[in-house]
Amino acid sequence: QVQLVESGGGLVQAGGSLRLSCAASGRTFRSYAMGWFRQAPGKEREFVALIRWSTGSTYYADSVKGRFTISGDNGKNTMYLQMNSLNPEDTAVYYCAAASALIVGGDYHYTYCSAYDYWGQGTQVTVSS
Repeated sequence: QVQLVESGGGLVQAGGSLRLSCAASGRTFRSYAMGWFRQAPGKEREFVALIRWSTGSTYYADSVKGRFTISGDNGKNTMYLQMNSLNPEDTAVYYCAAASALIVGGDYHYTYCSAYDYWGQGTQVTVSS
């Protein structure tokens, strides 16, 4: 069983920063990509950012591009999301996810929830105005 655990969420004022972490534990597994998604109250879960281990490439939602930075260590199955210039629209529960299947093609294939097999429980991020 693979478990993903997020940490680092909290309450921050608009313009502030937070750094989320995601750690995988359990049986050894290989992930081809890991991603961050978020879900605000009353809204569907949406893609935030991803990293593909084989290429080192990263991909961001337009809404966070230039403000958020994803990084990680594939060997340690850890991933981070540095979030700067936060605004109230970033308020949501943030989930990390891992994809154990290789999808050939562009990074955008990993922007869909269906590409991921494992999910964390989520960490709340609240940005006050």
